[in-house]
Amino acid sequence: MEIITKRFLLRDFVQEDEPAFLAYHADPRYAEFCSPEEVELDFTHQLLQRFIQWATEVPRRNYQLAIVGRRNLELIGCGGLRQDSSDSGLAELGIELSPQYWGRYAYAIEIGKALIDFGFRDLGLEEIIGISVNVNLRVTRLAEHYGFRAIDTQPGSDWMQMQGWSQIKWQMTRESWEQLV
Repeated sequence: MEIITKRFLLRDFVQEDEPAFLAYHADPRYAEFCSPEEVELDFTHQLLQRFIQWATEVPRRNYQLAIVGRRNLELIGCGGLRQDSSDSGLAELGIELSPQYWGRYAYAIEIGKALIDFGFRDLGLEEIIGISVNVNLRVTRLAEHYGFRAIDTQPGSDWMQMQGWSQIKWQMTRESWEQLV
C-alpha cells in the first residue's frame, strides 16, 4: 500500500521503522497532548505492531501508514484512516509528525490532503472525522484549513479533564470535500 505525494511516500509500516517510531514518540514535545500510558515504550511498541498487523487484514479497514521523505526515506511520522468499529462509509483521520517536523513547509497539509483524497476517492467514504484536544491549536488550524467543521465537544478522558482540556470532534463529508476540489 502506497500513497505518493510531491515530497512524501505513505506506505505500510515495516519492522525496520520501529527505532525511528519509538524515538519520536519518546520526545517530550510529542507527549504534550498524550495520556501518560500513550508515551510508554511498551504501548508504543504494541501500537506499531498493531499498524503492521492491520496491513495484513482482509478486508482491510484500517490504514495507518508510515510517512517517509521521498528523497531520504527517513520516517517523519504516520497518518491514516481507520474504519475499525465505525459505520461503513465513515473513517477517522489521524496524522502525527515527529516534533522536529512540526510547522515545516506545510508537511501536514500535503499529507492530510493525500489521505483525505484517498479516503473519499479510493475508499468511497462518505464522511471523515477527526478527534483532537481543544488546546492543540496546530490541529485546529489544520482541520479548519481542510474545511472540517467542529461538530461536538466532549469532556474527554480523565487525564484531559485534569488538565482542564476537552475533546473536539471534527467532520468533513464527501459533499463538502467535492465542493473544495
